[in-house]
Amino acid sequence: MEQQDTDYIPALRFPWLTNFYDPVVALTTRESKFKSLLITLADIQNGDAILDIGCGTGTLALDVKNKVPTATVYGIDGDPQILEIAKRKALLSNSEITFQLALSYDLPFQGELFDCCLSTLFFHHLNLENKKQTLSEMHRVLKPGGRCCVADWGKPTNILMRFLFFQIQMLDGFDTTQHNVEGLLPTLMESSGFTNIQVMEEVPTIFGTMTLYSMRKEA
Repeated sequence: MEQQDTDYIPALRFPWLTNFYDPVVALTTRESKFKSLLITLADIQNGDAILDIGCGTGTLALDVKNKVPTATVYGIDGDPQILEIAKRKALLSNSEITFQLALSYDLPFQGELFDCCLSTLFFHHLNLENKKQTLSEMHRVLKPGGRCCVADWGKPTNILMRFLFFQIQMLDGFDTTQHNVEGLLPTLMESSGFTNIQVMEEVPTIFGTMTLYSMRKEA
């Protein structure tokens, strides 16, 4: 599996910042709060198969495994450097999680395999076409009736949140983040076949509005 194509944007955009990812995200995005909310919304059951898309350093996958030890947890990311961090964290915590190098818009899994797909702080890295293809791939690998929960920068809830989000746009680029500002993700989710699409939570942060979405694949 090749690392990435020319559209790929690493965490924090620049590879030399990857080792600082965990402390930066923890300090600036209210990570503990929004990831805890996301796991609660996902309603993960014993024995569920879970896929964390754009798993980064594996924080969410580890949280899921800690909360539901009988779940089978996979994490994919297109960055081998950040996956090595995730693997080390899983090893240190003695957590059985499969981390795999892969791109979100070309998932290396058979259809209807997972009970739940999760994604955090990832979609704003994708261009419009790759956002659409990633959602289609998530829909494909979910079992009928499967659920999906996404946390990412959303449409700002006020002028202050919009102003703060310029920081993210300057770091990660305006082309990929503009769809988030415009609140386009729910429309893309619907066009990919998902139903029961809802904005579940909106969490203010120093970088803007963190929005939590839920959706389902029809049974």
